[in-house]
Amino acid sequence: MIIGDRLRALREDKKLSQGDIEKRTGLLRCYISRVENGHTVPAIETLEKMARAFEVPLYQLFYDGEEPPQVPNLLKRKSSDENAWGNSGKDARYLNKLRRVLSKTDEENRKLVMHMAQKMAGR
Repeated sequence: MIIGDRLRALREDKKLSQGDIEKRTGLLRCYISRVENGHTVPAIETLEKMARAFEVPLYQLFYDGEEPPQVPNLLKRKSSDENAWGNSGKDARYLNKLRRVLSKTDEENRKLVMHMAQKMAGR
């Protein structure tokens, strides 16, 4: 689909002239003509202005229908939290044990352990 063709079709369906769109958007009629004829590709901000001028939601500039298109069922991806170290198995048990031990340690020693861990991770 060429966006210029879609914009022209919407304009003609609404029985609007390029001059009407010029008044509603503030865009020059010659610019609107260039977009409709495929000589210029409009920016998203321009498309938002056009959608307001046509009194339609923005998605209708790209999709011919009354309702937004259905999102296809994509394979469920694991979020970065699900892939994080310590979320399952042996790593999770190790992390829980570390948390229990650190909870019994005073603040100064926890800071020392954190400093050492940061130094080792930096290598």
